[in-house]
Amino acid sequence: MPATTTGEARAYPRPLPNPEWLGKRTEEILEPGLPIVDPHHHLWDHPGSRYLLDELLADVNSGHNIVATVFIQCGSGYRTSGPEEMRPVGESEFVRAIAEEANRRGGKTKICAGIVSFADLRLPNADAVLEAQIEAAGGRFRGIRQIAAYDPAIIGASSYVPPPGLMDDPNFRRGLKRLPAHDLTFEAWIYHPQIKALTAVARECPEVKIVLNHFGGPLGVGPYKRDEVFPGWRADIKALSACPNVYVKLGGLAMIVNAFDFHLLPTPPSSQQMADAWRPYVDACIESFGANRCMFESNFPVDKGACSYPVLFNAFKRLASGASGSEKADLFAGTASRFYRLAN
Repeated sequence: MPATTTGEARAYPRPLPNPEWLGKRTEEILEPGLPIVDPHHHLWDHPGSRYLLDELLADVNSGHNIVATVFIQCGSGYRTSGPEEMRPVGESEFVRAIAEEANRRGGKTKICAGIVSFADLRLPNADAVLEAQIEAAGGRFRGIRQIAAYDPAIIGASSYVPPPGLMDDPNFRRGLKRLPAHDLTFEAWIYHPQIKALTAVARECPEVKIVLNHFGGPLGVGPYKRDEVFPGWRADIKALSACPNVYVKLGGLAMIVNAFDFHLLPTPPSSQQMADAWRPYVDACIESFGANRCMFESNFPVDKGACSYPVLFNAFKRLASGASGSEKADLFAGTASRFYRLAN
């Protein structure tokens, strides 16, 4: 049931990809030669949702020029024994094996050229976990995502529900400040009411490179209405952009919590439909952060419940159609390559 003033919460499980439905929409690839780094995808084998190397390769080889990808934490492959705080290191081991298998197969795309996994930054021994993650990833480890996306009205938009107030926890901030010593970045997955809190964190930790996931999670479900949320979200994005250590990922708006509801259409949305719906968010972020701190992301397979990979990147290309050549190069590859040190 919907959220109420009594504090009840509603779950918003993601729609699973439906190949038959997705197949009802095909498009000619726009600008097929444009190099793209996909800086945000997952790998997992869940009931009804398998997305491993074969599925990822099918998407990155579907027409666009995907030159590299970055895997982002999602709780896959954790160790099932040993110290609890070290179990997430299994995710880097799992992804490294997939990346090495992709290398053996060959192909133009550097699969999982960067790996981002988890460490509980609140722990006093967080440094030991970070060092173990770096070793396990075999030269690919780039950062930590400790999900902070929390709202009392919403359940189920992330791989787990974090504690409220994570970013205000002094132990979390202490651990966050340890990332630069390991040359690691931080992925901020939050909802829009938390952008102000992230701005405070970014100001306190100017040496930490932070990337805001999914536009900062502008919500449109439960007590939130998109049109009412947008002005405050835009103002908060502008304030956050004043922190030069913060970058932003442009993508993830096909998630159910954003309430565009493309997955409910009789046929998948066209790239033009998606571009028209998302343009205010993309324009606001690029105007505030600049193309050199923005990067388009697929958020696959999560967003695959609403659109196919070729159509999604066609939408992004439509959204960037007014950008200069150098801006376009940053939005699709340059910013991600610099942020994740993919050229090294």
